[in-house]
Amino acid sequence: MSQQLLMPKATAVWLVDNTALTFDQIAQFCQLHTLEVKAIADGESAQGIKGLDPIQTGQLSRDEIARGEASKTHKLKLSAPKVHVPELKRKGPRYTPVSKRQDRPNAILWLVRNHPELRDAQISRLVGTTKSTIEQIRERTHWNSANLTPLDPVTLGLCTQIHLDIEVEKAGRDRPDQVVVREDTTLRPAQETETYSLDTTMPTKKEEDIIDADAVFAKLNALKKQKSEDNTE
Repeated sequence: MSQQLLMPKATAVWLVDNTALTFDQIAQFCQLHTLEVKAIADGESAQGIKGLDPIQTGQLSRDEIARGEASKTHKLKLSAPKVHVPELKRKGPRYTPVSKRQDRPNAILWLVRNHPELRDAQISRLVGTTKSTIEQIRERTHWNSANLTPLDPVTLGLCTQIHLDIEVEKAGRDRPDQVVVREDTTLRPAQETETYSLDTTMPTKKEEDIIDADAVFAKLNALKKQKSEDNTE
């Protein structure tokens, strides 16, 4: 964990009033611009700010100030902290701004529908929610289920596309491959294949029918005669 100066402007006010350090030394130590330190010395800036003694806070020693006053090129260094506080990693869902919390159920619904391979813990990391809320949305028991609309969490600003792609890829690796066996791809029973003989021959071409011209004309004459008789009647 990197050290940071507490209340830089208040510390600069104290150093200007109580030491003979140059403006550049104070600006470098407090991470301010030299002109801003000069404005503090002239009373044009930081009015009403009470100076903070860095010696009392343990961030600067008297010997370090004396070395700085003795040499204008000396750069002040923060004192090492007496107690090291380990940085605790926050466990649990990611923090979501208050203005975007109302969009979380819609984002969860979108993830459940479009990426069913994601686990509850992954969804919780992406949008910053609890597993109980995810379970309620999955089972349609959420108090506002009727009004929910699936919305992309990336569009809503709840997560980045890179984080979403990483979680989807991770879920794909952890998910076992599913082998789907189609019924129409199985082999047919031997009884069905044996019914067809390999010695069957192709049917021969049918012989053309012999047309008797006399019979055709005789039939036409009979039809004309019958028609003429019908007209006379």
